[in-house]
Parts: sequence; structure tokens; C-alpha cells
Amino acid sequence: MTHPKELPLSSLQFYATAPYPCSYLPDRLARSQVATPSHLIHADAYSGLVANGFRRSGMFTYRPYCDSCRACVPLRVPVQRFKPTRSQRRAWKAHGNLQARVLRLCFLPEHYQLYLRYQSGRHSGGGMDHDSVDQYTQFLLQSRVNSRLVEFREPSSDGSGALRMVSILDVLNDGLSAVYTFYEPDQGASYGTYSVLWQIEQTKLLKLPHVYLGYWIAQSPKMAYKAHFSPHEVLVEGRWVAQQGPLPTDQAVPRRTGERVLGPRQF
Repeated sequence: MTHPKELPLSSLQFYATAPYPCSYLPDRLARSQVATPSHLIHADAYSGLVANGFRRSGMFTYRPYCDSCRACVPLRVPVQRFKPTRSQRRAWKAHGNLQARVLRLCFLPEHYQLYLRYQSGRHSGGGMDHDSVDQYTQFLLQSRVNSRLVEFREPSSDGSGALRMVSILDVLNDGLSAVYTFYEPDQGASYGTYSVLWQIEQTKLLKLPHVYLGYWIAQSPKMAYKAHFSPHEVLVEGRWVAQQGPLPTDQAVPRRTGERVLGPRQF
């Protein structure tokens, strides 16, 4: 994987975090590499970081940096080559009547209540189903890059239909980066799939090449779905490689030593 020093980002520094419990694979410890200082990570720098496997959580830009695991594989969809599956076409048809509204990042109580229902329904016990307003705001509504909030509602003449889904997206020089999506935890609905398909269509309209879906983790049901958007590309040893089938993951990597540890484009 490309070392950050090879990027034209000489003003940034990169630190490894202390180990912490992995959120996706049980009984494992994770580490992250964090780009700092955050106020220097402008839109161009952030686009370069994402292309090299980084992601954003609030004001933190990071990528996996685990001592003995490479299960997290950055994945992106080249939108002009994307071919939806039959189930994805069904999801597009089932939810295609939703009305999308693109906003600047903002706090709305209705969004926050949907977020809590989503966490309780889909990720109960994961530590986020009791997030406070401050935690929600820091996680999703703080950004120094070109970010948007997209809400999806049932159709109505005045745009006040029932809220079904909210997506946080970053606009990059070469596409969209899906930061986080939460939705009504209805049984049988395919809101998450529809959100990715909507992002792919928006990226085509922007005449940009990629939708970045974050990290694909083959062993994690929460993340394995990303590989269903095909063809896709995965970042392997610093190169984006076209991929159709599963990629071997969880490869051993050498332990890193000697590091400091830290506890407007619009649509």
C-alpha cells in the first residue's frame, strides 16, 4: 500500500493509534493510522487520501493499520462499468419513488430519531444505539471537506413525506465517498442497497468515475455486502485492482514499530 509520504501532502503527519477492540471481527484488536492536523486536510488532500485507502469519521481521517490483519479492504465502484444484479434492480424499482433532498450538514431532530431507531434495530448492543446528540453530531455532522447530507422521504407534494433514510456523503475530485447511511429498519426493505445505487447514479450525473464504499470485510456480514456491487475495484498494495469475485483477506503483515501513538462542488 502506498506510503503517505509518497503523496503530495508534505504538510501532514501520520500517527498510529493504540490498539482497541475491533468493531467488526470478534476477539481481535485493531489499530488505525490517522492523518493530522485535520485543519490542513482540505478537499484536494482528502481526495488523495481516500484514493489511498483512508476514510473519514467526523474530523478524523484514518485507515486500518492493524499489526497482524488485513481484513479491511478499500473498495470502490467504477460507475460507468457497474452492472446491477437482479436483486439490486428490484431494490431500485421498490424505492425509486423516494424523494431525495440534498442538504448541507445540519442537525434535525427527525434525523437523530431515525438514527437511534436504526442503531437499535440493526446494531443493537454495538455501542452506538445509545449515542447522545453530541456523539451523533461529532460522528456525522462535523467535516472540513465537501460533505452533503441526503434525506430520502416518501413522496408528497410539499416534501414533508415520511423520512425513510439519511446518507452522509463526501464529494471528492474523482467521485463520491459514502460516509454513513442510516434508515428505517423495516423488514423486507432494501434502503441500504437503494442508497448505493442512488449514489452511483449521482456520480454518473456529476461525470465522475468512482463511488468509494469504504472497507469491505469478507468475514463480516455487516461489510460483506459491498462486494455485491460489481464490477468493483479493491486497493491491494497501493494499486486499485479490478475485482469480480472474492478476494483473499486477513493476510498477516509485519508488526510496525517506532511510531508515535495517539490514545465546492455541489450536486
